[in-house]
Amino acid sequence: MSESQSRARELAGYSFLVAFADDDIIEADELAFLERIALSDGEVDDAERAVLQAIFARVDETRTAQKVLDEIRRFRAQYAI
Repeated sequence: MSESQSRARELAGYSFLVAFADDDIIEADELAFLERIALSDGEVDDAERAVLQAIFARVDETRTAQKVLDEIRRFRAQYAI
């Protein structure tokens, strides 16, 4: 997939302007939106995978809802992130 087709830049922008901007926590609806962006073409490409890996590495597990953590783990496993 070409860089112009990848939505990696959109993922990064959304995560830092919306998901982490107000409280440094990813909420369930924010995670769902990140997943929709990444899967908009039916796959997670390498650039998107790298951005998602960086996003997920920032998640504070002590302050994030368990259902969100579970979904992050599921999504990471399914798409090798």
